[in-house]
Amino acid sequence: MAPIGEEEAKQTIECIEETPGAEEKKRRRWGLLGRLLKDDPAPELLEDLARMNETELDPVKVKAIERRIDMLIIPALAVCYMFYYIDKTTLSYAAIFGIKTDLNLGKSEYQWLSSIFYFGWLIWAMPTNFLMTKFPVGKYLAFNIFLWGVLLMAQAASRDFKDMMILRFLSGAAESTADPAFVIITGMWYTREQQPVRIGLWYSANGVGIALGGYWGMPSAISKARFPHGWCLNNRALCSAWAVALYLFVPNSPYYKSYWFTNDDRVVVLSRKRHDQGGADTSKLKWDQAVEAFIDPKTYLFFLLGFSGNIPNGGISNFGTLIIQGFGFNTLQTSLMQMPYGAVVVFCILSAVWLNTKAPKNSRTLLMVLYLIPNIVGSCMMAWGPVTSKPVRLIGYWLTGSYNATFVLGLSLISGNVGGQTKRAIVNASVFLGVCAGNIIGPFLFKTSEAPKYTTGIVGMLVSNCVEVAVVLCLRFIFLTSNSRRDKKLAEHDGVGYDPTGGMVEDITDWKNPAFRYVAVSLWFYFFCV
Repeated sequence: MAPIGEEEAKQTIECIEETPGAEEKKRRRWGLLGRLLKDDPAPELLEDLARMNETELDPVKVKAIERRIDMLIIPALAVCYMFYYIDKTTLSYAAIFGIKTDLNLGKSEYQWLSSIFYFGWLIWAMPTNFLMTKFPVGKYLAFNIFLWGVLLMAQAASRDFKDMMILRFLSGAAESTADPAFVIITGMWYTREQQPVRIGLWYSANGVGIALGGYWGMPSAISKARFPHGWCLNNRALCSAWAVALYLFVPNSPYYKSYWFTNDDRVVVLSRKRHDQGGADTSKLKWDQAVEAFIDPKTYLFFLLGFSGNIPNGGISNFGTLIIQGFGFNTLQTSLMQMPYGAVVVFCILSAVWLNTKAPKNSRTLLMVLYLIPNIVGSCMMAWGPVTSKPVRLIGYWLTGSYNATFVLGLSLISGNVGGQTKRAIVNASVFLGVCAGNIIGPFLFKTSEAPKYTTGIVGMLVSNCVEVAVVLCLRFIFLTSNSRRDKKLAEHDGVGYDPTGGMVEDITDWKNPAFRYVAVSLWFYFFCV
């Protein structure tokens, strides 16, 4: 691919413009929703971007814009993720406060309440990822979070197993937008070097959510009351209210007009990502990219990464309190013991993304393996530690929080290693389909007949972690060999040039872009990029 000059850039821009009237026809096909569809990037913006990519950016201006992005996006996503994880563990706390008795749950019905949530997520995961290519992602996310909060509030009025199953299924469908949208937003606004730290900052809020869940459960534990519906309703109402903040403060994409950024600001935001090769944002679905996604082995490895990493999550998030209670702790002690677990999760995530900025080249996948080791050790301590030793088994449980760090680094691999909007939507969906499948299977490994030790579930966590190590190493091999092959091909054809900055102007996939290089690496970068 020859270097793109200004004239060639104009030709590229003209190619992505639709014929007159086509945009209006597309909106009419969607009816009332057509007014909410996003447009393709303005040709004038792409022309400015092509020119800016040929110049050096002012580092002072870049830093100022990046601080503004951080202030708008990171707190908004982090608080939302905190609510998200408080609600995910609510069922676990409900188990020790008597929900099984309140809803007259049968032998395996608690496991079904855990898993049905992810059936809703599973069914809606692919459609919602495609809808995020059609609608402004920030606004679409806010709508789904608001709906999710409303459905969660309705769960407090559930009278029996059937009511709860229906509401948890619908809640799972509404929530299926959250994680993929967070990853997409992070990928849009941050460079590949910055993405692991930023994902770590908002993802670590799940540890805060776990700790707060334990804290808020203490009054009921002390008074020996039934499940505290009051604080659940308040938390879920706050979740819906926070959706309004997301709508107002989270900008959709640097390719589109925003109250928070001028046109020049948006060009700088995009131009600083000139070497990322992620492809221009567009509302068009490209079937050649879809075919490429389905024949790319990385798609299936990312699915396995989500699957193997979330079998343990499906167990811990729904049976964590029951596991701790099985060590011999009462209800109050169980609530308290969840708080250090949340702190471990926060520490592991933040330390992992910090080490990622300091480690030598080609280290990100190795760090993922490193943070799985405590999880494997912890599972062994829970499964085979002395039954009479509470501290050994409890410390083993706390160590399992390290898997969250591996998943965060894995999310940064997805956001930085896939080019093309349609292909990225499919690959993004594949990893969260794996997340769903893992969370569906995980609870069923924790058999009621094995309470309180849950040996099968804990051994299942151990096996899943070992599989995850193998998947990460396979991804590392593919990334490094692909980079080596491309570098060798470029060296053999040193007379043929390509534009290393054209990937932000064209919507092109990682396979078809000779300038694309995969990130199995850790790049030197300041932690908070200030």
